[in-house]
Amino acid sequence: MSERNATQKENLATRLEPPPNCRVLMHNDDYTTMEFVVEILRRVFGKSAAEANQIMLLIHTEGEGVCGVYPFDIAETKVLKVHSLARAAGFPLRCSITEV
Repeated sequence: MSERNATQKENLATRLEPPPNCRVLMHNDDYTTMEFVVEILRRVFGKSAAEANQIMLLIHTEGEGVCGVYPFDIAETKVLKVHSLARAAGFPLRCSITEV
């Protein structure tokens, strides 16, 4: 490998930054059932039954809860999946993303 190619690779490596990590928050509403929230936490976020119930209760009592921390693209995809599943089931469930 020539010196020039090695320098170009080093410059590229120093300019690339990993994507920011983001929290996915789920928000409480007066219409979405607790059972549906637990199902979404298990299905979309891979939570165990105990974790899903704990997060659901936090969302219910505090108004929002953290579903997980992911790179931005993954967090955005999970939020879109939640919104899609909620709308298909007739619920107004909302999630949002905040940078860590």
